Amino acid sequence: MDTIASLFSFITWPVSWVIVQFHTVYGAIFGPDTGWAWGLSIVSLVILIRICLIPLFVKQIKATRGMQTLQPEMKKIQERYKNDKQRQSEEMMKLYKETGTNPLSSCLPILAQSPFFFALYHVLNGIASGDTIGAVNQDLLESAQKAHIFGAPLASKFFSSESDVAALSASLTDVRVVTAIMIVLMSASQFFTQRQLMTKNVDTTVKTPFMQQQKMLMYVFPVMFAVFGVNFPVGVLVYWLTTNVWTMGQQMYVIRNNPTPGSKAQASYLERLHKSVTEHGKTRRRGEKAIVKAIVAKGRDRNEAERKFINGLNKAGLAAQADGNVVKSDTAVAAQSADGSTVTPAGQPKRQQPKRQSKSQRQAKPAGETDSKTSLTKSDEPQDAEPADKQDAKQQDKPAAGAKKPAQKSGSGGRSKAQSGQRKGPQRPKSPSKK
Repeated sequence: MDTIASLFSFITWPVSWVIVQFHTVYGAIFGPDTGWAWGLSIVSLVILIRICLIPLFVKQIKATRGMQTLQPEMKKIQERYKNDKQRQSEEMMKLYKETGTNPLSSCLPILAQSPFFFALYHVLNGIASGDTIGAVNQDLLESAQKAHIFGAPLASKFFSSESDVAALSASLTDVRVVTAIMIVLMSASQFFTQRQLMTKNVDTTVKTPFMQQQKMLMYVFPVMFAVFGVNFPVGVLVYWLTTNVWTMGQQMYVIRNNPTPGSKAQASYLERLHKSVTEHGKTRRRGEKAIVKAIVAKGRDRNEAERKFINGLNKAGLAAQADGNVVKSDTAVAAQSADGSTVTPAGQPKRQQPKRQSKSQRQAKPAGETDSKTSLTKSDEPQDAEPADKQDAKQQDKPAAGAKKPAQKSGSGGRSKAQSGQRKGPQRPKSPSKK
């Protein structure tokens, strides 16, 4: 570790100078020789470095999502050229070039802060051995050696000898307890960060080897931190624990506000966005407009959560536009008027459908009421008397007794109706009974 740290000695002086400047500020508040002054100086160094690395973090997110998008195409190339590794590599590089994706972009934040990490390790190792490095002079060196964080000296390690720890005015038990707790917290924060990425911010509709690699890293990284952590000084453990907590919080913010399409985080985000848009009738932030714009541009390629979001807007009388804005739709949902009747957007009352009655309600009749169409009994009321000339005409039209009625033609409108209880159409002749 000392050999690797010496390779980054060119950045040791800037890192030590930043720590000294922060120590001057915190030393005026908590005292120059306290662990709070030196510990907060290291924490402030981490925050300053991570703020400067935010552009690289954005590139890392874009690169990771680009790799997830390319996984189906990469899988096809692997299956097509599984017997030709050289051609497979050429096609992979061609795919990266066409899409503008760089697999190393996902490692940029870690690679970028590695020099600062090893430079800090070099400074703290010099404090433990009593050497002045960079901007740390002899007075600051003595002050740093007196600083303790929860009883553990800033430059002590888990495997430090008892004599080295006693020279820093501390006990070996305190050093090992503090370093063990910090190593556990460092590994747990790394595991939670990777698990959060795998369970919430990964497109579950695509099963690729990339997901298996990320799942493997979820268990490998915490073990690596535990193995190497026992050789880190307490000050380096403070640095690495702080950067892990920063990464975890930064990732939680990204997952909540800019999730990966097709992930569980996107479904939760679109539910919150639908509630906000329907409440205010518009998209209020630039990030919301960017999400809506991307969903509209997909068209038929939307996933289930995105289709549900668009359909929910349509039901609420809203329509998503290509620029990311949300406006009221022409076919808005009918609103309720003051008297309770539904009113269309044009202002005309909507026709109410009659209430459907049950079978028992349809068959039930009020007492004393008869149906004139279905009644088989003749009315007892006297009919109006017809004039005499009409009665004589009816008598003349009646055929004489015993005269045959003229046969009616088939299909004519004078076909007699079937009597009650008889089947319509020609009757079948009754077969003679067999004795």
